[in-house]
Amino acid sequence: MKALQFSVSVPQFAALKVLGSINRRLYYDGPLATIRLVDVPEPTLPSSDWVKLRTLTCGVCGTDVNIIFLRESLTATPFISFPCTLGHELSGEIIEVGSNVDGIEVGDVVTVAPPLSCSIRGIEPECRSCRMGRPANCENFAQGNLSPGMYVGLCRDIGGGFAPYLVAHKTQIFKLPAQVSHREGAMIEPLAVSLQAVLDNRPTKDDQVLVIGAGVIGNLIVQSIRALEIDCSVTVAEPSLFHAELASKVRANHLITDGEILRHAIDITGAKAYKPTIGKEILMGGFSKTFDTVANAKTLDASLRTLRTGGILSVVGIGKEVMTDLTPLWLKLQTIKGVLCYGYSDVYNGRKHLFEIAIDLVKQKKVHLESMITHTFSIEDYKQMIAVNLNKSKHRAVKTAISFV
Repeated sequence: MKALQFSVSVPQFAALKVLGSINRRLYYDGPLATIRLVDVPEPTLPSSDWVKLRTLTCGVCGTDVNIIFLRESLTATPFISFPCTLGHELSGEIIEVGSNVDGIEVGDVVTVAPPLSCSIRGIEPECRSCRMGRPANCENFAQGNLSPGMYVGLCRDIGGGFAPYLVAHKTQIFKLPAQVSHREGAMIEPLAVSLQAVLDNRPTKDDQVLVIGAGVIGNLIVQSIRALEIDCSVTVAEPSLFHAELASKVRANHLITDGEILRHAIDITGAKAYKPTIGKEILMGGFSKTFDTVANAKTLDASLRTLRTGGILSVVGIGKEVMTDLTPLWLKLQTIKGVLCYGYSDVYNGRKHLFEIAIDLVKQKKVHLESMITHTFSIEDYKQMIAVNLNKSKHRAVKTAISFV
């Protein structure tokens, strides 16, 4: 079968860091490309605890793009093994079920929670993260009976959704009800990321919230706040007028499109600005909760300077080698929270996985995902798909995906 596979060598990495700065296309087209369409064997069940899926839709994540263009931090490389078939935002149809799998049948349409945690790796006892209900933050991503890999799509032993077939462990499978389409099913993973970010830094109606970035995750953070019926003020900072407009449609109260976050924060929150002898202003007062989905040096600096005393910053995205002035953190008693993936929550009557909560919110039409997939491609057209991702505003793209149906 054909699969989109990622791999890179040290000489290739060095060459692309020089030549790729001149021509970005070299990262995905030509002899130095990090991603290629290759022939791989169709997967078989690793054990009786696994199922096999026919892929229906697989979304392109910002992480996938960063991996292809070697923009991910090298700190994460111990938890990746390649060559690996990318793709972790997916839906599929069950075509084979292991003998030790209950409640899942051939023909079920499902989505997959991609983290490859202790239970999937055959590790007992489970690590502290898995025991506390955060298997996506497992401490054993490089241990157990699988090669290193944080999740499906980053492990050479387990193929991802950029292929017509893949296998998944029974604990990763979540059925989609009839009211949730397979296209929406491919969006459950990013919705779960956004929901977890909101639940980990949950606003109240009196909070002033700032969301930096209105791409898929930023948009879904706004939708998650509203789906949880939190009637707080939400400000979205996004330079793309197209994406900012979409944030307004999902009930963001204020938009900042000119990059002047500090200036607008004064007007929106009533904060006071103070000018140091040299350098940027710092605000006293400001937003109480900030979700930074970009998290580069510029946005993190703006986040801290506009966050009020005791405010909480959720770092949802992450830039490479970020450095910023931490004086506001110290001066204003702020908290910075890391956000990666999802786990279990007691937000609704009983402990549930975030995928279950996300599916239920989509089923109830409290979150709208279908229209967010604006562009679909065949696997053979992956180069065009990557080109669209490099200039989403020009193409009016939100989520791009590979479709196998």
